[in-house]
Amino acid sequence: MSTNYFKEDISTLHDALVNKQTTAVQLTADTLAQIHAKEDKTKAFITVTDDEAKKQAAAADAAGISADQPLAGVPLALKDNIITDGVLTTAASKILTGFIPVYDATVTKRLKAAGSVLVGKTNLDEFAMGSSTENSYYGPTHNAWDLDRVPGGSSGGSAAAVAAGEVVAALGSDTGGSIRQPAAFNGIFGIKPTYGRVSRWGLIAFGSSLDQIGVLSRRVKDSALILQQIAGQDENDDTSLPDPVPDYVAAMAGGVQGMRLALPEEYLGEGVSQGVRDAIEKAVDTLKKLGATVDTVSLPHTKYAVPTYYLIASSEASSNLQRFDGIRYGYRAQDVKNLEDVYVRTRSEGFGDEVKRRIMLGTFSLSAGFYDAYFNKAAKVRHLIQDDFTKVFADHDLIIAPTTPTPAFKIGEKVDDPVTMYMNDILTIPANLAGIPAASVPAGLVDGLPVGLQLMAKPLGESTIFKAAAAFEDATKFYEQVPTAMKGEN
Repeated sequence: MSTNYFKEDISTLHDALVNKQTTAVQLTADTLAQIHAKEDKTKAFITVTDDEAKKQAAAADAAGISADQPLAGVPLALKDNIITDGVLTTAASKILTGFIPVYDATVTKRLKAAGSVLVGKTNLDEFAMGSSTENSYYGPTHNAWDLDRVPGGSSGGSAAAVAAGEVVAALGSDTGGSIRQPAAFNGIFGIKPTYGRVSRWGLIAFGSSLDQIGVLSRRVKDSALILQQIAGQDENDDTSLPDPVPDYVAAMAGGVQGMRLALPEEYLGEGVSQGVRDAIEKAVDTLKKLGATVDTVSLPHTKYAVPTYYLIASSEASSNLQRFDGIRYGYRAQDVKNLEDVYVRTRSEGFGDEVKRRIMLGTFSLSAGFYDAYFNKAAKVRHLIQDDFTKVFADHDLIIAPTTPTPAFKIGEKVDDPVTMYMNDILTIPANLAGIPAASVPAGLVDGLPVGLQLMAKPLGESTIFKAAAAFEDATKFYEQVPTAMKGEN
């Protein structure tokens, strides 16, 4: 069996493995072959773990793949800010050159326990700071629909790898939209769970009160299967939630009949392109035909989300990134004269411009004389944004909106204008500030480029998202489309 990820999903792969139509070794060999064949175009991976993946596949076959192990023998990829024992982990930064962790992140451990085969580490904006995967020390990743365009960020490598048919699914992380925005740009599904639903142990921290690991896949069910495995409380992460993990796959049944959906007027305002508005209006019509009711609502504090986010996220980043000093691991500047020289030169040479920009912004916001004026005020506004969501969810099952204001932009188009780049996350940031689950499901094409419909639910409402996303996916069947730049590749 030659594997074509434009036509396969985890369920079909699992059936083939259980019925001995293929083996984990063969499936892994197919996957690695596709990665190497397509990497010249996408540049989605920083590290491909050929030898380790083959060992894991052989172990999966030797153990036997039973019907109740849906992820066993299935090759998956991880964003390269997720720690992997014995495998280079860089966060796409020069400062982590040569860093080989000696333990696995909790999500890595749980995927291995499920028998998954981990085939490599995907590219990202350095330390997950960016919206285009152009801020990587290893160079930009390319969009599978148009190789001259960005795949979004910061989980652009994971999104491009899935969209290009290199892997069936991949893990990413989402601090301000870093799963949903690249999912939208690449025409795939991506979900950011409730804050604390998935352990952050072993995720290289950017903004600790905002970061959340999630999943990107072509099919909604694939993300449900993977989230089922990685979610749940972890004794190593005090912010992980103790609530039991429901059966997300079972929750997909039933459709949106009788659901009340809310469409915030602020999410269709200035800056959202006409093409995206048209696609969202069409998506709303589809949901109505499926039996949902849609009300226009207001989330009035949305307009403050971007400055609030960048003050909080940058402040947390300036604290989290203090540990990268050239002393304990990673890159160290050469020919230094004293300890201060080690710190200053290592960080100056090891961090990219965007990371330095955010460290400086965060340090300023936390400094004496400015803490109350900036960080403390942002924390108060964050509560107002959370209150907006709580009020809407009192009467509605889901909030729906565009995922991004525009389709994917060209590589290099916004890289010299950080404020414009920051505004690209205006529609995804509020969900992170509120800590609620949110996903992006493909909503069609605008000028040949994908756009996404964002679904947001109350805390721990992932099941509702999966139910609506599955119904929408079934009605639109966008997953049947092959990205333009990948046609003829399989």
